Amino acid sequence: MAKQVTEPLSTLRVLMFPFLAYGHISPFLNVAKKLADREFLIYLCSTPINLKYASKKIPEKYADSIQLVELQLPELPELPSHYHTTNDLPPHLHNTLQKALKMSKPNFSKIMQNLKPDLVIYDILQQWAECVANEQNIPAVKLLTSGATVFSYFTISLNKPGDVFPFPEIYLRKSEQVKMNEMLKFAKEIEPDDGDRQADGNRQIMLMSTSRIIEAKYIDYCTEFLNLKVIPVGPPVQDSITNDADDMELIDWLGTKDENSTVFVSFGSEYFLSKEDMEEVAFGLELSNVNFIWVVRFPKGEERNLDDALPKGFLERIGERGRVLDKFAPQPRILNHPSTGGFISHGGWNSVMESIDFGVPIIAMPMHLEQPMNARLIAELGVAVEIVRDDDGKIHRGKIAEILKGVITGETREKLRTKVRDISKNLKSVRGEEMDAAVQELIQLCRNSNKCK
Repeated sequence: MAKQVTEPLSTLRVLMFPFLAYGHISPFLNVAKKLADREFLIYLCSTPINLKYASKKIPEKYADSIQLVELQLPELPELPSHYHTTNDLPPHLHNTLQKALKMSKPNFSKIMQNLKPDLVIYDILQQWAECVANEQNIPAVKLLTSGATVFSYFTISLNKPGDVFPFPEIYLRKSEQVKMNEMLKFAKEIEPDDGDRQADGNRQIMLMSTSRIIEAKYIDYCTEFLNLKVIPVGPPVQDSITNDADDMELIDWLGTKDENSTVFVSFGSEYFLSKEDMEEVAFGLELSNVNFIWVVRFPKGEERNLDDALPKGFLERIGERGRVLDKFAPQPRILNHPSTGGFISHGGWNSVMESIDFGVPIIAMPMHLEQPMNARLIAELGVAVEIVRDDDGKIHRGKIAEILKGVITGETREKLRTKVRDISKNLKSVRGEEMDAAVQELIQLCRNSNKCK
């Protein structure tokens, strides 16, 4: 029997409000495109500097269906407009940015009054957005940009610290637990005050940037433990848009390498290697004799010449075997290239999900926040090997080289490749189905709120 599909009777207008981080904007954009493909009109709201980034990630075909809406933050002397994003933000200004974002609540309210959207999809880090929506009788639903594994682990640690997480394969090592405790203390300090706590209206639904193919048991646990209706919208995968001449030259270089012979090395937009870690990664790459593309990044205001930042003579010794960049690289294009056979990653959710979606094995080197749990999850799935830090939190070049050779040319490569490609195929097979189910939930939410006639 054919499944009955409830179609919207008119175009639904959705205001999407991600947190001010590239790692949150990307998955919001991913969902925005999927909704636009299903004839929704999307307003993506963020600060001008973040919208400049987002505009480069939106293909021309979405020019009318995804519209960018500027949110102006209040002027603070220590937070000029180029710092209205977490990307390259000095660590000591993170609290200030959170404060400024919350102070923008009246501006956000005016935006909603002007646009009169049928629905708001907001970031879990901005619970106050739902209160604003409720004041205007607009239904709102949160979108979680991480996975169910991390969300349930953190929720238990924050709210029930005495409870044991029921999945022993997901755990933290000693040095990671210390960082986790610091982060949980910070989370409690910035928890919204009573006036901004999550409203009761729509808390039963949570959109999540994941798939049951990857996290079925953790999604079920979230649903049972938190009494939420978790709706997976699929992994956050970006479009492979590359027009930059330097990017094309890099892709051409990659095309000269053998199939599966090259590793991509990148640690995301907000994490930077210490001097010691950078040295160990460099020597590990050199010792492995594997081809590589390495994105080396520095905090804003601390930029360095690559010759000075890397071990002496490193660039000369690796020659044409590797490319080292001090700027963003076209990650989806690189991961989707047949010459790419592995990805050394910090284990951020967007990056590992992209790698799995493109069928590329992961070498996980977690650094902070949720990354250790993501690393354990993808190792459990059989698509990753982890570079394990010692008891002092240090990595070692010999281990990096050994793991790299194993993934690219050694015994583990076929097992990893077979598994990740199998999961990638399964992800693609359910992608439309999962998003269609999410769309029906959103339409029903609007109908129940009399926003969809």
